[in-house]
Order: sequence, then structure tokens, then C-alpha cells
Amino acid sequence: MLADRDRVFTNLYGEHDWRLAGARARGDWDGTKAVIQKGRDWIVNEVKESGLRGRGGAGFPTGLKWSFMPKESARPTYLVVNADESEPGTCKDRDILRNDPHKLVEGCVLAGAGMGVGAAYIYIRGEFYNEATRLQAAIDEAYAAGLVGKNACGSGYDIDIYLHRGAGAYICGEETGLLESLEGKKGQPRLKPPFPAQVGLYGCPSTVNNVETIAVAPAILKRGAAWFAGIGRPRNTGTKIFCISGHVEQPCNVEEEMSIPMKELIERHAGGVRGGWDNLMAVIPGGSSTPCLPSPICGEVLMDFDSLVAQKSGLGTAALIVMDKSTDIVRAITRLSAFYKHESCGQCTPCREGLGWVWRVMERMVAGNATVAELDMLLDVTHEIEGHTICALADGAVWPVQGLIRHFRPEMERRIHEYRAVATRQAAE
Repeated sequence: MLADRDRVFTNLYGEHDWRLAGARARGDWDGTKAVIQKGRDWIVNEVKESGLRGRGGAGFPTGLKWSFMPKESARPTYLVVNADESEPGTCKDRDILRNDPHKLVEGCVLAGAGMGVGAAYIYIRGEFYNEATRLQAAIDEAYAAGLVGKNACGSGYDIDIYLHRGAGAYICGEETGLLESLEGKKGQPRLKPPFPAQVGLYGCPSTVNNVETIAVAPAILKRGAAWFAGIGRPRNTGTKIFCISGHVEQPCNVEEEMSIPMKELIERHAGGVRGGWDNLMAVIPGGSSTPCLPSPICGEVLMDFDSLVAQKSGLGTAALIVMDKSTDIVRAITRLSAFYKHESCGQCTPCREGLGWVWRVMERMVAGNATVAELDMLLDVTHEIEGHTICALADGAVWPVQGLIRHFRPEMERRIHEYRAVATRQAAE
């Protein structure tokens, strides 16, 4: 269990003042100037040594990503913060924006200093109206106090921070789709390469990071990489905000150490599964795009990148969706198929055409109006869709279906056999 002294987000539940005075009382903006003046190389190396991996889903090493920013550039360079939190089951960034906005603003300054950027853009989900209002107020406070802008924190470093409101498209959570939207275009992912580090916002070198990734950076740079690296296990270090929803007694967001056992996380912080652990059917461990895991695996798996990948799932956004035995698991995954079909930008044929086909077949699977051979065909098609599109939306759309077939194929076959038995009997009558 994470010790209170190791918690980064000390106002996650909004119990204290979110404004600058309250943030400073909790240690924000303390020693920021000294960190900036240690220089770009020190900041990037410290983040590398901490083992911090991206908290938006992909888990790419953050320090390594920052190191891709060119040291010299004839063009402006940018930090872009992805606050377009739209993965079903995920609401961690929203609580940071609402209750601890100065963590993010200070993180933008320090991350920006580490990469030498001149401006940071925060792209916030359009539905987060109150959160955007609060974050803008925090940015304004930071400007008024001389913490942002020219000579930020008295360090000699200049950085501006801009808040941009999105329009509620799931695809704009993909980093290059976000950049397109930020430029005023239709939110469609770009072909890579070139990568944003070379050709990003307005064709300039850019780094795109998740809210939690940037917000945790000040604590790492002030407390030291060894502190962060000492939490969790190798390659899976530090603290993490977990979102626990579904069939639990007390749905919640909680900051815990990486690699905490899933069962301990649910029972300690969410009051356990509704009706007891024996009533658990499955858990989607990292937001709706990660494959579900059945209860036997849930009792053993650790909540980190490597442990979940070993079980053919993923940590993703660390949003656990708990489903007890009252759940129609086939119907639940079918609903996710409908969501991803709807949110596809339509740019790639496998995604545009394939996800509609997958959803229609899944609708028949709910009733059992299919054949066992179609189960194999469905699985084959998901593998043909996976990895054959510009962005990972299609991958995230078919992974839940693959997880369903992997762990709950007997249930799907049972429905098929029952449907066929009823149809045969009705035909005989």
C-alpha cells in the first residue's frame, strides 16, 4: 500500500483549496526555479532515471520521449498536453484538472524547460466545461504571480501556456488526431513517420503527453528519480491513479503504487466486488479498449504494464471496469463494439468497414444467432483489422472482442447451441 508521504496528488478528492495559495501550501511551485536552472539535460535524465512511463495508455518511457526534442531548431517547439480524456471508464485526468490544476501548470513549466519549448498547449475535452474554467483560472493565477510567461519563476526561461477546448471526439485523444484538431482541421490521425518530435503542431517539433504524466513530473524532479523508481517494480515504477468503476461497493479514483495486486486494489479501496469476490465474472483492467480478464486471473494479476501484457491485456489508462456475474458479458462487449464503430474517423478501410461488420456480427452473437464457424471467422477478422490502420483506434476496438472469445468462448457457444435448438424445435412444430 502506498504511504501517504509518497502520494503526489494530495488534493485528488477536492478536500482542499485548488487555487494558487492552497497549491503552494501543499508544496507546489516550491523550488521550481532551482529545478529549471539545473538545465535541460539534468531534467530529462532525471525523468529517464525515474522510470516514468506515459500515463495515457501507451506506456512509452517519458524521459526518452522528451529526449527526442531537437536541441537546436529553426522552428518553434511545443509541448502539447492531452487532456481529451475520452476512454470509457477513465476519469483520472478530470480529477487532476478539477482539484489539482496547479500540478499540471507547474508540470508544463518544468517539462517545457526540459525540452526547451517556447509554449505549451493543453487540449481539453469539450465536455469538461467546469474543469476548463478552473484550469484557465489556475493558468491566470500563475501568470499573475510570475510563474508562467516571460522569465517564468524568475529563472530566465520563457514559456506561455494556452488552453484549447476540443469538441468531444474520441479520435482526438490520439496524439496526431489531436494535433490536427488543435490546428483547426478535422480530427484525423496522421501517417507516421514523420513523428511529432520532428513534424508536430504547425509542422514544428512537438511532444504530446498525457495530463497525469506531466502533472507527476514536478514531484519526480524535486524528490529525485530514486524515490519514484523505488515505488513499484522495475519497468513499472512510481505511483498511478486507478479508476475503479462497475460492480463494486464504492467506485472511486485512488492513487496507489504501481504493481499493486488487482484484488487488493479493489478490496482495499472500492469496498470489494458487489456480493463478494466469488461473485466476480471479469474485469476490464485499463479502460474499455483493453481485453477483459476472467475472475481467476484477476485474483493473481498485478496492476502494471508488464503483468497485464503477460495476460494478453494491458494497463492502458488504469481504469478498472468490474463486472459481476449478473453481467451479460457478450452484450457488454457488443456495446463497446458499437462505441468504437461510431467513433472511427473513417479514414482507414479496415476500421471504417471492419468495425461495422464486427459490431453487426456481435449483435447476432448476443442472441446466439450465429454458427460456431462464425466465431472463428470473427476472431480472424479482428486479427486482420489489428495493426493495419494509421492509428490504434481499430486495435483498441477489436482487443475487447478478442479477449471475450479468448476467455468466454464457452458462453458464446452455449448461446449458439441454444438458439439452434430452439430454431430446430420451432421448425419441427
